[in-house]
Amino acid sequence: MEPAEVWGERWAAMNAPIARQYMTAATRSQSLVCLAADRTKMSDLLALVRSVGPSLAALKTHVDVVEDWTKEGWAEVRAAADEVDLLLFEDRKFADIGGITQKQMHGLYGVAEWADLVTAHLISGPDIVDGCMAAWADVGRDGGVLLLAQMSSRGNLLAGPYSDAVVAHGRGHDGVVGFIGNGSRPEELRDLRGRVGEGRMIWTPGVNLAVGDGAMGQRYGHPREAVLAGSDAIIVGSGIHKAEDPVAAAKAYAEASWQALLERSGA
Repeated sequence: MEPAEVWGERWAAMNAPIARQYMTAATRSQSLVCLAADRTKMSDLLALVRSVGPSLAALKTHVDVVEDWTKEGWAEVRAAADEVDLLLFEDRKFADIGGITQKQMHGLYGVAEWADLVTAHLISGPDIVDGCMAAWADVGRDGGVLLLAQMSSRGNLLAGPYSDAVVAHGRGHDGVVGFIGNGSRPEELRDLRGRVGEGRMIWTPGVNLAVGDGAMGQRYGHPREAVLAGSDAIIVGSGIHKAEDPVAAAKAYAEASWQALLERSGA
């Protein structure tokens, strides 16, 4: 199937290169799964990517938790992701002014050189997106920002007027490819989709084939319900990497998310 057929209005409304790169990768892999690979050792991260990568569309990293990080080793992670057509998504949650964010995108880890997507809070204002985009321009790469509009953790403050302001500013900035929504609450996700419209993506943590409450205040909703409510990528962590058979688990999440997208689009 062609991406335009599967994604429908979303494909037509979004012409940002990185957005279409994701939608094309998801179509090829028949998966909307973004693996939250919060590994602290390079070898563990590489092994995980190489084993479950074919069932993914993107890989979400926290580069600063990798205890034995090296520039050379990280280049292997980028190469392993490229082998199976994955976008690299650094969940940095930038929150400073634009000029500092631009420097942080370069910095020790050189995020601008390898990340396709990053997350940011809008608490400091929309200049933070300009900082991210300037850093990618510095190294001649395309990239996109996902703004946090909702979170799935218990007691979080991303709601009400603040969430509305994030969406309003994000919809008007070309560097914003989408928003982070709450996959554990389909009703909140539908509300967010209504405010976002078709011109931006929504990526959602807080999904698991086993719904309910997790550790440390995390809550989970079913991936099918999240996609039907408007999610374009389901962010899955422990549901895959803590499964008895991670490869089989990744395939199950891929199947659930892909079938939900086909159902949503009528393809």
